[in-house]
Amino acid sequence: MNAYALGAGLNPIFGGQKAPGETQAGLRHEPRPAIQAGRVQSVNLRYSLLVTARLRLFVIIGAFVLIAAIALMRIGYLGFVGAAPNQTSLADALLPPRGEITDRNGTALARTFPAYALWYNPKAMGDEGSPLVAPPAEVALRLKAIFPDLDVPRTMRILSSERGGYILRRVLPEDANRVFELGEVALEIPREYDRHYPQGSLGAHVLGFTLENDEGNLQGRFGMEEVLDEQLSDRELRGEPVALSIDLRVQGALEDELRKGMLATQAKGAAGIILDVDTGEVMAMASLPDFDPNLESAQHSPNIYNRVTNATYELGSTFKPLTVAAAIDHGIVRNLGKHWDATPVEMSGRLFRDNPSKGDTLNVAQALAYSSNTVTMRIGDELGEKRMREMMIDLGMKERPQIELQARGRTQWPEVRPNGTWSRLTTMTVSYGHGIAVTPLHLATSYAAMVNGGIWRPATLHKIEPGEAPRGRRVFKASTSSRMRQLMRMISIYGTGRSANAPGYRVGGKTGSAEKASRGGYAQTSLISSFAAAFPMERPRFVVVTVLDEPRGTAASSGQRTAAFTAAPIVGELVPRIGPMLGVRPDSTRDVDISDLRYLLEGQR
Repeated sequence: MNAYALGAGLNPIFGGQKAPGETQAGLRHEPRPAIQAGRVQSVNLRYSLLVTARLRLFVIIGAFVLIAAIALMRIGYLGFVGAAPNQTSLADALLPPRGEITDRNGTALARTFPAYALWYNPKAMGDEGSPLVAPPAEVALRLKAIFPDLDVPRTMRILSSERGGYILRRVLPEDANRVFELGEVALEIPREYDRHYPQGSLGAHVLGFTLENDEGNLQGRFGMEEVLDEQLSDRELRGEPVALSIDLRVQGALEDELRKGMLATQAKGAAGIILDVDTGEVMAMASLPDFDPNLESAQHSPNIYNRVTNATYELGSTFKPLTVAAAIDHGIVRNLGKHWDATPVEMSGRLFRDNPSKGDTLNVAQALAYSSNTVTMRIGDELGEKRMREMMIDLGMKERPQIELQARGRTQWPEVRPNGTWSRLTTMTVSYGHGIAVTPLHLATSYAAMVNGGIWRPATLHKIEPGEAPRGRRVFKASTSSRMRQLMRMISIYGTGRSANAPGYRVGGKTGSAEKASRGGYAQTSLISSFAAAFPMERPRFVVVTVLDEPRGTAASSGQRTAAFTAAPIVGELVPRIGPMLGVRPDSTRDVDISDLRYLLEGQR
């Protein structure tokens, strides 16, 4: 094979490779332009689509970024400037129209929920006759099958009227579906907000209730619902629950023991209050009989009358420690061992005596332990009208009780002379709790001042943060308060308050049994029995006042109606229940030193 033959078909320019368009035979052909152009167009198309997709992606990302930036700017603007007056914010739409009320520990006492109601609309089909498919009586019976507690006669009246109205205000969703299945278009299920009290009647007189106003909004009409109405309805504030001073656990115990005592003695009613002596906070307040604020009939219930803040009573011998405290403060009583005349007192044609009599003379310790009217009258007489009246005024007894509630009774202040002073007889009878009628709340705040070091503070249903208690005003000397704590403890150990002496809790208190005032005098068959106490007496933290309206002598009270057998035992059962809840645990190793008073009770000087 020659060189030509070996090199045949090789292109020297391409190093022995075939030139474009050249065949194996060595013949050169022209490239096909259609195929080459198609390939270029395909590449260009793919590139164009890729660029377009990227541009679209950038546009979408840019749009999202712009929207996010606008939203953030708007949020920032609203944070500094606020929403427009007529603009509804998302938070405003989500919040219920009325704020929540809780106890001091955050437990819900009043809440607002979305709810359903059952409404009869007589115009559901226009003005052409009755919109009901079945007769009103039959519809009412069908509704009765869904709602067993339905008032059928009332429902028939509504279904037969031309005005229509609410048949029920609280309807469960499953019951609403059953109503729809009846096929009566005139039975409408509007969605609205419902005020609910999860604890039922517990604390009803503190909470009150709400009613719909003309605009269809919930409005407080009683209790703290009324007091806090503006705050609970405020758009900016209603998201924050309002905490009361009430401790729900303590409230439940108070109502339970008070109800037991009322039923055991067949009393007409009862009242009770537990007060923090250093802050004035009401830990619990109960008035029995009570009512259920969840019921529509609550506004018409005769039991909405609050016996703690609105009812005034002559509270009898519970005033005696206050009189003795004022006498110690002013130096009238310097020596507790001094014997006072305990024989009957004759004044203005009337004879006052002790029942039963404990002797012709008694010292102050004996007078308090035995609850002597005659000795207290003589101490009040020496104290004098001016100082006695000033003490009562300083304790807030001349005015309505100071607390946030609207239901506050007016004190039945004794009749005065033209110059504003009391008669000598009035001064002497007020000294042992007659001739003046105050509320149980008056008595509770007065006892708090007597045992807490001498400082009077108003009661409050608002929770007070540590260090924010009001300063109050001084009524008794600190030394007097210390002595009264001893005397009160003595009464519960050796005197009329023995049935309240809960072991380990160092209770001190005073009974009071007073005939109810009536026209022209007093009803001898009707008593107000009360017991005012504090614990623990070496460092009092809480005052407890219980009152029974017309208790009867029953087997449970050993046939007696007086406070020693009716009101005091309630405290004896109550304190061991609430003590641990309030941070006071039983301790039998501690007590108030009353050794000197014990000797006085035995008649030694």
